[in-house]
Amino acid sequence: MNYKNFPMVPRVIFGRGSFNQLNEILAPKRLNIRAPFIYLVDDVFKSNSWLTSRIQLSYDDKIIFISSKEEPKTSQVDTLVEEIILLTKERPSGIIGIGGGTVLDLAKAVSIMLTNDGEAKDYQGWDLVKNEGIYHVGIPTISGTGAEVSRTTVLTGPRKKLGINSDFTPFDQVILDSELTKNVPINQWFYTGMDCYIHCVESLNGTYLNAFSQSYGDMALDLCKEIFLSDDLTEVEAQEKLMMASWHGGMSIVYSQVGVAHAMSYGLSYLLGTKHGIGNCIVFDHLEEFYPEGVKLFKEMKAKHNIELPKGICANLADEEFNIMIDIALSLEPLWENALGKNWKKTMTREKLRGLYQKM
Repeated sequence: MNYKNFPMVPRVIFGRGSFNQLNEILAPKRLNIRAPFIYLVDDVFKSNSWLTSRIQLSYDDKIIFISSKEEPKTSQVDTLVEEIILLTKERPSGIIGIGGGTVLDLAKAVSIMLTNDGEAKDYQGWDLVKNEGIYHVGIPTISGTGAEVSRTTVLTGPRKKLGINSDFTPFDQVILDSELTKNVPINQWFYTGMDCYIHCVESLNGTYLNAFSQSYGDMALDLCKEIFLSDDLTEVEAQEKLMMASWHGGMSIVYSQVGVAHAMSYGLSYLLGTKHGIGNCIVFDHLEEFYPEGVKLFKEMKAKHNIELPKGICANLADEEFNIMIDIALSLEPLWENALGKNWKKTMTREKLRGLYQKM
């Protein structure tokens, strides 16, 4: 047996208000006055001085605001890398991503593509990256995706939706400040929190499961149940616990994998542009056959928080469009093997997959 030697985030700071320490954390990492820090910030904070006033720009440092209305694309990464090269006199001292999964994934991908030749689409897959990326920092402003801790950056490319999975992808530094999540709208809070919950269910019910993944998955699942089903937590406690659930949920798939919901939501995202969190929820709602207990609990959480999921999103699709989604979903073989075992192709036929999509 040849075991994989995975990297982890080497430095993490946790605590309400810890974002205030960003500038002292970055100062020793500045290479020289001509090598700036580039901040990729969700544009929801564009006119929010409560956050932006605490980013101290020096020399040629720059903030680039990023829209998170769409899932991150390989072409978007290439455009950002080109923009940064044109803006800067020297290779940046670091990339700092401040936002949700979209912005964090873009920060990881930009860091990698500043030191590797070609286009981002060339690196979609497992262990294709040759050179270490530049120093990169992740600061989540919403909890659930696990992007702050994962070794992948999920991108939609011209032919597929797939992550840049590599040892060079994880952040060098993460700042977990739950105060940054305080104004997240309830629907977004639920969809992104459910991404974490679904990570756990898929990991804990998968054929890849081992004690490493199970220990993190169990912790994250217990936290999700407490956050989304109990009435005993204060708002601050719930924010802090969801931040840790996201971290543990992301860790639970380091030595494992996700499963049916993620594979199918990648198809929705590629064809329809469905955002990852809500896409997972739309799919998971119909997966009783594969995750009976997990789906039952999900429906309880959905009812408790009065969440109405979109219906009929696949109602008017043509055969060709169904085939595109099915091709994307079936291309994610490790996810299916984790969910259904080595003979998964006997269970998950194109016809069965189409039938599931038609329910949505």
